[in-house]
Amino acid sequence: MLALSDAQIGGWVASFLLPLFRIAALLMVMPVIGTQLVPVRVRMYLALAFTLVLMPVLPAMPQIDALSLQGWLWIGQEVLVGALLGFSLQLFFHAFVVAGQMIAMQMGLGFASMVDPANGISVAVLGQFLLMLVTLLFLAMNGHLVVFEVLAESFVTLPVGSGLLLDHYLAIAGRLGWVLGAGLLLALPAITALLVVNIAFGVMTRAAPQLNIFAIGFPLTLVLGLVIVWLGMADILAQYQDLAREALLWLRELAQVR
Repeated sequence: MLALSDAQIGGWVASFLLPLFRIAALLMVMPVIGTQLVPVRVRMYLALAFTLVLMPVLPAMPQIDALSLQGWLWIGQEVLVGALLGFSLQLFFHAFVVAGQMIAMQMGLGFASMVDPANGISVAVLGQFLLMLVTLLFLAMNGHLVVFEVLAESFVTLPVGSGLLLDHYLAIAGRLGWVLGAGLLLALPAITALLVVNIAFGVMTRAAPQLNIFAIGFPLTLVLGLVIVWLGMADILAQYQDLAREALLWLRELAQVR
């Protein structure tokens, strides 16, 4: 009869549960997979499958009692590590949402909002359009595979139980300013062109005061704004590649992957 000790059972459970919580936390938070469009049950199945695939190549896990206080603390650390890695990707995606919000407000389309099915919040239509566009580009260029590769290597560079250093949390906080800067950089050409249009309407109002600028200014600004956005789509791929490269490199630095 096969006899197993509590230490052996705890070691086996820990070798599966600790990686599972890091992987599941990443899948619950990261864009595309971690949205409301993907059911929680499907995300859990993906986390279980990914853990089973990685288990044979993962480094040896610490032998702990999975139900002890130390075990719960280590589980909390793994959830935090996975959630922060996924949140760093969310910042990259929301840079495009911020750009869409800025352009929409400048062209008078800020009132046109819709419910984002991925996050369950109301956003500007232009921001939702850019979010869907960057999602398709992210999947088409295998960005999700790069994320899974970084996650697998993070078990070597950030062993289970090591957690994240204070520098990592400060880097996450500093990255919030990067989102606003990247969004402004994306929206700057369209905002500048719309500013020139608004200045032209101001000159027209001074030259012809009897002209009802509100009757023709708003629809014309809206149409010209859509034309400017359409022309700006010619350069969106190069902008996406630069920001995606920077975001994925920062993700590797956060996980200390070289």
